[in-house]
Amino acid sequence: MVDCMNSTDNIDIEARQEVADLITRSRKAQAQIEGYNQAQVDELIRAMVWSCAQPGVAEEIAQYTVDETQLGDYNGKFLKISVKTRAALMDIIDDKSIGIIEEDSARNIIKIAKPMGVIGALSPSTNPEATPVIKAINAIKGRNAIIVAPHPRAKLTNRMIVNNMRKALEKLGAPADLVIAIDTPTLEKTHELMRQCDFILATGGPAMVHAAYSSGTPALGVGAGNAVITVDETADIAFAAEKIRISKTLDLAASCSSDNSVIAIDAIYDELLEQLIAQGGHLASAGDYAKIANVLWEDGHLNPKAVVLKPQVLCAMAGVEIPEDRLFIIMPENGTGPEHPYSGEKLSVIMAFYRVKNITEAIALTNQIQRYQGMGHSCGIYSNNDANILALAEQTKTSRVMVNQPQAPSNSGNLWNGMRQTFSLGCGTWGNNSTNENIYWRHLVNITWVSKPLLKAKTLPSDTELFGDVIEKLKS
Repeated sequence: MVDCMNSTDNIDIEARQEVADLITRSRKAQAQIEGYNQAQVDELIRAMVWSCAQPGVAEEIAQYTVDETQLGDYNGKFLKISVKTRAALMDIIDDKSIGIIEEDSARNIIKIAKPMGVIGALSPSTNPEATPVIKAINAIKGRNAIIVAPHPRAKLTNRMIVNNMRKALEKLGAPADLVIAIDTPTLEKTHELMRQCDFILATGGPAMVHAAYSSGTPALGVGAGNAVITVDETADIAFAAEKIRISKTLDLAASCSSDNSVIAIDAIYDELLEQLIAQGGHLASAGDYAKIANVLWEDGHLNPKAVVLKPQVLCAMAGVEIPEDRLFIIMPENGTGPEHPYSGEKLSVIMAFYRVKNITEAIALTNQIQRYQGMGHSCGIYSNNDANILALAEQTKTSRVMVNQPQAPSNSGNLWNGMRQTFSLGCGTWGNNSTNENIYWRHLVNITWVSKPLLKAKTLPSDTELFGDVIEKLKS
């Protein structure tokens, strides 16, 4: 008998079986904590964060991540694994996630949280140090288990972090298989995980997020980033420049929330440019535009070998000179769309720099830029004019507006704002997502609604009260 199966079929079968075995282990572990109380669950997630964020270990993970991925810098990685994970834990530790989590006396409704089961989580190469920890603690906060599929470029980092969390769980008497890593990731295994798990939490490129939504499994994905920042004439310009520098250079712009474009109102354009240069910016010359673009993009797509690098390294690749002390590149831009590539997401320490007359033009330009890339994700503004702030928020198709704070560390929650701490940012229907929210444990539980009769039943108002003058208008 002739074997008609080709090598691709064998790979698919092997991937399907390997993932099925992981799912079986994960379900067994999840069943063991389904009856845990709030204190038990919260102890687990505190131990998981400590296993990776404790002094000595955080430094090791940060350096290991840089060495493996060759993306970002040590300081950015350390802040994420040491500080961001602590902040994410603090953000959820007091939340009630088990049993009755809400009672609405007006509607006489009780809401009870229940686990989803096995969460399949995708982890990107740009944030592989804190993403597995933050996704894992949010999953287990809801008494789920989680399997993490890393980007191949960060598989060893992912394994180290997951192993730390597994050891911590075991020491507390919980099953290690509450957190499982796919040690040797492939596209086939990732697709199988998405097909076989109970819920997908997808962070990664647009293709992978689309695959998550197309898998047939319920999923939460994120949209593409391309943050646009406006600085108006009422802003503290020195303050704005400093915060823009912090955001633009954090982890060498690995974040999807990094300031990709900065729009300056004409009245403060020159002052802002001067302050940005004082903060370490390098003003690119007209001849640098095409040279750097030819390296940063290949066939209209970002070149993975050219992103998330120090500006000196990127410029050397492009044959452009830049002083050694410069931290980021200011690229003057005047258009949007494919013919103006810097108007899109760059994953680089490069910010497109625009000049407009007023806030009305700034809003219009923000929409033009994000119509090209990044619609629904976020924008920001440095301003002391509430009318300008609200106009930007009301007239842009965005899920987040950061006001007078560095975009990259603020979008996903920080100690100085009230945003939920996460690395998964929903972008709404504008970004082809099902939510606009910062994704956390509440998105990873099923809710049972218990409805009791109202003490006094509602009564319909009269037609006159309900429809008012609409009736007369419809007669005419």
